[in-house]
Amino acid sequence: MAKTVSKKKKTPALRIAIVVARFNEYITERLLEGCLEELQKNGILRSKVQVFWVPGAFEIPLVAQRLAKKKTVDAVICLGCIIKGETHHYELVAEATAKGLMEVALQAGKPVVFEVLATETVALAQARSQTKGINKGRDAARTAMETAGVLKTIK
Repeated sequence: MAKTVSKKKKTPALRIAIVVARFNEYITERLLEGCLEELQKNGILRSKVQVFWVPGAFEIPLVAQRLAKKKTVDAVICLGCIIKGETHHYELVAEATAKGLMEVALQAGKPVVFEVLATETVALAQARSQTKGINKGRDAARTAMETAGVLKTIK
């Protein structure tokens, strides 16, 4: 029988960095609150979490890269919100951010969680960042903890 690594292994000693885009801050603040709440709920001390604000989603990969290189960081959570406007700019920013963060994760060998909302409307962004209910910041925290836990079991 194959060895199975627990999907829900708790890792309260994790050191987490969170990069948050200031653009659409009324959404990203709620993502951050959900993320911090979920980390605390799972036993990660606030002193083990660092939050870094950047101007927008496009700037997230560079800061995430610097953080992922640090030995004092076990996972990087990236939060942002891009809402479609009248041009294709939102698509360019969303795609570049996603590709940049995937590259950072693969180079660093650490979880770099991509939770940058790319929505058609403000209402869709709000629906994914509720204080009570769906909050993709909470999902990002769970993803970071679980992935970091799995990586710690691989020798």
